[in-house]
Formats: sequence, C-alpha cells, structure tokens
Amino acid sequence: QVQLVESGGGLVQPGGSLRLSCAASGSIFSGNALDWYRQTAGKQRELVAAISSGGSTNVADSVKGRFTISRDNAKNTVYLQMNSLKPDDTAVYYCHAVYRSINYWGQGTQVIVSS
Repeated sequence: QVQLVESGGGLVQPGGSLRLSCAASGSIFSGNALDWYRQTAGKQRELVAAISSGGSTNVADSVKGRFTISRDNAKNTVYLQMNSLKPDDTAVYYCHAVYRSINYWGQGTQVIVSS
C-alpha cells in the first residue's frame, strides 16, 4: 500500500521550532523525491521544500535559512526541521510524492505559530 503519514505539528510560539516527520511506504520512498507543501485557508498549496532521492534539497525563499529538509533512508522518513517560526508559517503541512505518475499526499499536520 502506498501511503504518506505526517506527524509533528502543533502549537508553538513565534521564534520556536518544530520538526515534522513523514513516514512513507517503501515503494514510494525508495528512489523518489519527496516534498513538503503547506496550505492556509483560501490559498493555494505552496511548495516549501523538496529533497531528491540522492539528497539534493531546495527550499522556498520564504523559509530559506529557517527550514531544513532531510531524509533517513533507513527509516523511509523525510523530515522538515522548522526554526525561527513566524505567525506566517501557520498552515497545514503536507508531505507529497509522485509515484508511477500519480500524486500522493499525506493527510496533513497542522502547525500553529502564535503567542
């Protein structure tokens, strides 16, 4: 079964940190790039960070220097380390991958940055 399961969201104060995890089934993890997107109400889903199967990464300008994406191939898990969080980072964060030309999404994990 192909699936992506996110965890790690929650409520954090501005300036704080969170680490999101995305556990992927082996078939979708091996040899595939994985991404993190986020979405707020009324807005389109936006790409936050991406990591290739070889470990090359890209992050959006809005989070550059604050967010880091990584993957643990032994655990079939991709992470999003989020530091210096701002209220504008409040969103539902989704893990995403394309496998055999099909887009797969996790269920999302809510991140709220508020004092």
